[in-house]
Amino acid sequence: MQHLNYNHLYYFWMVKRKGSVAKAAEALCLTPQTITGQMRLLENRLKGSLFKRVGRNLEATELGEVVFRYTDKMFNLSYEMLDLLNYQKDTSVLFEVGIADALSKALASRVLLTVIPHDGSIHLACYESTHESLIARLREHKLDIILSDCAGESLKYSDILSKKLGECGVSFFCAHSIDAPFPTCLEQEKLLIPGIRTSLGQQLHSWFAEKNLNVSILGEFDDAAMMKAFGYFKRGIFVAPSIYRHDILSQGMVLLGETSDIKEEYHVMFAERMIQHPAVKSLLETDFTDLFLGLDQQVQDFDNRLGFAD
Repeated sequence: MQHLNYNHLYYFWMVKRKGSVAKAAEALCLTPQTITGQMRLLENRLKGSLFKRVGRNLEATELGEVVFRYTDKMFNLSYEMLDLLNYQKDTSVLFEVGIADALSKALASRVLLTVIPHDGSIHLACYESTHESLIARLREHKLDIILSDCAGESLKYSDILSKKLGECGVSFFCAHSIDAPFPTCLEQEKLLIPGIRTSLGQQLHSWFAEKNLNVSILGEFDDAAMMKAFGYFKRGIFVAPSIYRHDILSQGMVLLGETSDIKEEYHVMFAERMIQHPAVKSLLETDFTDLFLGLDQQVQDFDNRLGFAD
């Protein structure tokens, strides 16, 4: 028992994490037959079965659970070692960021710009997908952090930490003015709002009910940019975080009203090992209060150039 084949242990670890031989084989760019064969050799070496079949699914045996606890520590530690060695290199440090597709890209950009130095020491790589998909990539060490409008799925995993960066109210915009007070004016046109699966979408539906608004919804969108595009093409009233009011007004839109009863929240999620990453450390130490109050200097400079300053 003194010698173990660490490739066999790695294949077992991937099968347990992925939930099936087929998914592990795809991730490792190997055939399922190869994975199965290597697993049998490991089981022979350990003198016991690592998995049992329950219906169409694989479940770890008692031996498999014990082996997984150790291999999970081993391979997570190896990833942490590689990350730390990468940070110590003289070349630029790769910073891989996942951005939830429901999150405003303008806000994500402003958050990231505050932690990216001008000396070229950080190489930024951004990926956009659903919150759930990004969480999976983060747990597989394929991302350094996630920027999202909710903590949600991350709270289920003890290996993922989350910090709330800030929050702000929301505003309603249209391509033309409406001769009715806010929020009654929202009943006069079709609405374009975030999807019901998003935190903001759920808050909006509750708020409409609380205000007894008889609104008509033209479309629900997971992608905020697509929702605003429909609004820019004069297809209805759309909603956006209030901190982007001047950006949207610069596109010729009309502000119908705003409310702080509905809050758009912004979170960063990361693995504990990533606290050592220079960009993550800087992000966690940055105070974004002014940004979410609409007092960010970059925003003010933008407003001044467009003539929107108060």
